[in-house]
Amino acid sequence: MNFPVSIKGIIIREDNVLLLKNERNEWELPGGRLEKGEAPQKCLIREIKEELNIDCTVKQLVDTWVYEVLPGKQVFIVIYYCECDDFSQLKISEEHVEYGWVSLSKLKQSQIPEGYLNSIFKVI
Repeated sequence: MNFPVSIKGIIIREDNVLLLKNERNEWELPGGRLEKGEAPQKCLIREIKEELNIDCTVKQLVDTWVYEVLPGKQVFIVIYYCECDDFSQLKISEEHVEYGWVSLSKLKQSQIPEGYLNSIFKVI
């Protein structure tokens, strides 16, 4: 069985993690689909620029897991820790309905899939 691959980034600033709200009304990490022949780190840099209009540095691999997005539809998720120095131009694309800086202490109360939570807690 083949799964699409989605590369996601954990970005933390002042004990808050940057999340995006998708069309399913779930919070998720920024990132997206790996294109054929593309390196995962390059994919993440490209996706963060497209989704948030910011530049980042991919620091380290954090986690991998399979997410069932919808019944019968699974995606292989690869999570990296990223650092960004400048958020002054941060603006979300039309792919998401909003972004938020969610306090690490309040993450569990957020509407975020458990796999993302587990990955974030591996970093902090």
